[in-house]
Amino acid sequence: MHRLLAFVAGSLVGGGAIYALVKSNHQAAPVPARTPIQPPLHVQQQHQQQPQQPLVRRQQAPLDQTSNEFLEYGDPGPVSDFLLRSRYAASYNRALRNPNWVAEHLTRDNLKGSGDRASSEFKEDPAIPGPFRALLKDYYRSGYDRGHMCPAADAKMNTESMNETFMLTNIAPQVGKGFNRNYWASLEGFVRDMTKSFDDVYCISGPLYLPEKVGDKWVVSYEVIGNPPNVAVPTHFFKVILAKRNNEKGFALGAFALPNKEIDNSTPLTDFSLPLESVEKAAGLQFFNKVERKLGVVTPLCSTIKCTLEHDAWKKNKK
Repeated sequence: MHRLLAFVAGSLVGGGAIYALVKSNHQAAPVPARTPIQPPLHVQQQHQQQPQQPLVRRQQAPLDQTSNEFLEYGDPGPVSDFLLRSRYAASYNRALRNPNWVAEHLTRDNLKGSGDRASSEFKEDPAIPGPFRALLKDYYRSGYDRGHMCPAADAKMNTESMNETFMLTNIAPQVGKGFNRNYWASLEGFVRDMTKSFDDVYCISGPLYLPEKVGDKWVVSYEVIGNPPNVAVPTHFFKVILAKRNNEKGFALGAFALPNKEIDNSTPLTDFSLPLESVEKAAGLQFFNKVERKLGVVTPLCSTIKCTLEHDAWKKNKK
């Protein structure tokens, strides 16, 4: 049985040891009363709570950031390109040529439509400057699938919406057999099916680059595809899901991180369930930070609904 061996520790965001956590196969415990969802103890010791800030995304640094002698002739960045499309929003990483994250809002109604992927083609994104763009030729004979972060099946509203999911800014290299075409596709179907139980489902997906132990050291190692090398191949992918019913005040919240490799269909989805803070620390991101994480507001997703995958259902509604 596959176990997620990863990651959660200080050096993922700078300095400190990295610990291997073996996720046991059990349901998440209820959130303690009036306290935040707690990460593992060693993470708590290294992590100081930061005040929640409004979610603001900029393509360029604020002007006053360059008002000093050091940046008189320009701010080098990094620039995180923000992309707002009809069925998703995304942040693009110019160095890795992959999305940082892709965010969706799913409902029973907005999953309906006439969009058909038969006429859609993968395209390079002209919104990204040429030197930092993922290219179609990078994937040619690479051995990896062009894996959607926002699935095409989530954007059937119309042809334009469907086509936008094929922009390479919504794509990352994924192992094909056993992952992109199977387990990951089943997870995408699971998220869509959540709209049968919830009125609003918010999902954020993206890549991770996690360490593995080599000898007595922890090393981050990933392939880069293209000739010349251009697009990083993530070691893992995450999905963070927030769901709400109209007649309830609270939210259901779940976070999953899956290795970018073939996963046997018999592997329970709960094997990849992690505390939200663990995924945040690994990704260097904050998810749904406008939602207060306390009892009565947030309930673990897998204690609200059954977190199981139907591995053939997605074929009826290909992504």
